[in-house]
Amino acid sequence: MNVLIVGGGGREHAIAWKLAQSPKVDQLYCVPGNGGIAELAQCAAIPAEDVQGIAAFVRENAVDFVVVGPELPLTLGLADVLSGLGVAVFGPSQAAAQLEGSKAFAKDLMSRYGIPTARYGVFADAAAARDFAGSMKGPWVVKADGLAAGKGVLICRSLEETHKAIEAILEEKVFGEAGSKLIVEEFLEGEELSVMAFCDGKTVAPMVAAQDHKRVFDQDQGPNTGGMGAYSPTPAAGPELMEEVRRRVLLPVARAMNEEGRTFKGVLYAGLMLTGQGPVVLEFNVRFGDPETQAVLPRMENDLMSVLESVVDSRLDEIEFAWSPNHCVSVVLASEGYPGAYRKGEVISGLDDLPEGVWAFHSGTSRRTPDGALVTDGGRVLALTGLGASLPGAVKKVYAAIQQVRFEGAHYRRDIAAKGFITSS
Repeated sequence: MNVLIVGGGGREHAIAWKLAQSPKVDQLYCVPGNGGIAELAQCAAIPAEDVQGIAAFVRENAVDFVVVGPELPLTLGLADVLSGLGVAVFGPSQAAAQLEGSKAFAKDLMSRYGIPTARYGVFADAAAARDFAGSMKGPWVVKADGLAAGKGVLICRSLEETHKAIEAILEEKVFGEAGSKLIVEEFLEGEELSVMAFCDGKTVAPMVAAQDHKRVFDQDQGPNTGGMGAYSPTPAAGPELMEEVRRRVLLPVARAMNEEGRTFKGVLYAGLMLTGQGPVVLEFNVRFGDPETQAVLPRMENDLMSVLESVVDSRLDEIEFAWSPNHCVSVVLASEGYPGAYRKGEVISGLDDLPEGVWAFHSGTSRRTPDGALVTDGGRVLALTGLGASLPGAVKKVYAAIQQVRFEGAHYRRDIAAKGFITSS
C-alpha cells in the first residue's frame, strides 16, 4: 500500500524507519520530511499544518494510509478531513485531539473522571491566577493552555517568579494564542515517566515505558526543551506499576473520551510523575512522543504497519505485542543556542559509518542545494540512538558514536539514562 507520514522530525524518521521494514508498505511518502527521512521516503515540501495541501497530495498520489506525527495537524482536524475522503488515517479526530490541544480541557476531564492529577486552577485573568498561586505552597507550575511546541511549561521557585510567568503568558503573550488561558498547578516531586499506548477506542495496549529528559543541560538544569533524550526500559516501570498505569490512567481516560463523545483512536501518551501516592498525570499527548519514539520503536518486534491498521479498524485486541529485552538510549544533538535562537545551515559529518545497533534519527536536517550537503535545519538536529543488551552497554555505544558526528555548535546532554544506569548497576 501507499503510506504517507505527516511531519518532519525525529519521531517521524523513527516511524518511517520502522514502516520501511514492513512488507505491507509499497511506497512511503512524507510531508515535509527531512534530510534523513528522504533516504526512506519520497518527500514533498508541504507543511504539516497545511491540511488542504496534504489532502490534495493524498488524492494525487493515491495514498491508502496516513500516519500523522505532530499534534498541530491533529488539532486542526487533519484526521477528520482525510477520513472524509475515505482514506485510512492513524491519529485522533479534532475533537479527541483536544486532550492535548487544551491543557484546561485535559485537567477538567481528569477532575471529572477521577484520574489522578495535581491540584490546579484555570485562568484567563492574571490577578485571579496570582491569587490562586498565593493560596498554594510552592514551588509552582505555570502552563500555557494551548500548544507551545513543548516549551509552554514554566517551573517557578518563588511567588515573584510565578507572577512573572503569569504575566508573560497572559499579558505579554510570549506563547501567542496558546497563552489565552493558563493553568497554575502544584509542583510534584518524583521520577517522571512516559507511557505511550495504542488505543482503538475500546482496547488500550501500552508500549514499553521510556523516560524523557526535558531540561537542556545535565542534571536537569536550564530551560525546558522539546526533549534532549530518552531511554527504555526504565527501572521504575515494572509490571505492577505498568498495570497500575493501565488501570488507573489509560483505561479511564479512553472511557472518559468515549463518554464525552470524543472516541480516541491513535497513540495515547501519558506523561506521569511517580509520587509517593502512585502515578499522577502531568499531561496527555495524542501522538507518539519525541524523543521517546526513538527509544521505543527500536525495541518493537511487531510489524508496525499491522499494528496501525488494527487501531484504525478497531481490532487492536487481535495483536500480540512482542518487545525486545534490549535497552535503547537516544541522545539529541542540538544546535548552538537551542532552545533559544540558533543558526541553520551548519554542515553535518560523521553519519556514514555508524556502528551496528546505532541509528541517527534526523530531527532538523535538510539537503543543501546545489551541492547536496546535509546541513542543520532546526534546534534539535539528530537523535543518536543505540540498542544494547544492558543499559550501561547501550549508553556506552551511543556516546561513543556521538564522538564521530560533527557540526558547528553541536551540544548534547552527557547524562541521558544516568538515573537508570545508577539504579541498574
